Amino acid sequence: MESTRAKLIDVLSSNPDQYISGQLLSEKLNISRPAVWKHMKELEKDGYEVEAVPRKGYRIVSYPDKLSTNTLQWGLDTDWLGQNVIHKPSVSSTQILAHQQAQEDAPHGTVIVADEQTKGRGRLNRTWHSQKGDGIWMSIILRPTFEPHRSPQITLLAATVLAEVFKRHCGIKPQIKWPNDLLTDGKKLAGILTELQAEQDQITYIVLGMGINVNHDRDVFPEDIQNQATSIKQETGESWAIGALIQDILQTFEKRYEEFIEEGFSKVKLRWEAFGYRLGEIVDIKTHQRSWSARILGIEHDGALKVCDEDGQVDILYSAEIQWGRGDGS
Repeated sequence: MESTRAKLIDVLSSNPDQYISGQLLSEKLNISRPAVWKHMKELEKDGYEVEAVPRKGYRIVSYPDKLSTNTLQWGLDTDWLGQNVIHKPSVSSTQILAHQQAQEDAPHGTVIVADEQTKGRGRLNRTWHSQKGDGIWMSIILRPTFEPHRSPQITLLAATVLAEVFKRHCGIKPQIKWPNDLLTDGKKLAGILTELQAEQDQITYIVLGMGINVNHDRDVFPEDIQNQATSIKQETGESWAIGALIQDILQTFEKRYEEFIEEGFSKVKLRWEAFGYRLGEIVDIKTHQRSWSARILGIEHDGALKVCDEDGQVDILYSAEIQWGRGDGS
């Protein structure tokens, strides 16, 4: 259900060159004139520049660059994803906050976004450098009805969504490194972390985390990862509006998620392999049982990695440490 604040923004933005009287806003939104004024003050706190002229009314002069619940939801064209947004200027980790919210019955499609993370983390509890205001640090709560063993497919689905958005929105074609990273020229651009609470045959919830380097300059990264990490800005030479990028990701994810629920993993598999990193190349692989070299063939219909060694032995990997080389630091 659209909030009063969102309705107010909709009315004002649909008439950008006209003043809308307080009385008309009061009638359209079914709130009092003083309540309209209070909402205007809240919009100004969010960074909207509102012009108020006696006997004429109100109009929005400019829209904010900064993120807030309101700016993320205004213009967001989704049915369920992001209809509940929690925005924080700073958190230890959006994943931690998302788990807390999920345990307190936050609905399917809740999105947690932060301007910075003080303890951002990636796969295998590795630290994720989450610079304030330069990137997207976001977690999504999902409450699917499919079986827990299918949950790793969500990581691969999310990777294809980011690849699709980066190509369409930003004009760069990244590579997806199994299972959870997006790279350009071997440097990390984004990472995905999928965690879940589940019983043996039922998922309670999934928390899908995304960390994306958007407007980072090279010298912003710690010196030890400057040759291993990159950003959309570094790859394109221009800065990007983070709110618009988040909205594109959410809109694309909702569409692809519903397609996945209705049709299964086959289209995700095809999209993943179109962006797959080092497909057909030989890499070094390590599991708890052994270490060996093998050629990457692609992914299976359940999302596992398919490889083939020099003797023609095919292995299906659900968990492995892969030495990818090319300076990507993993």
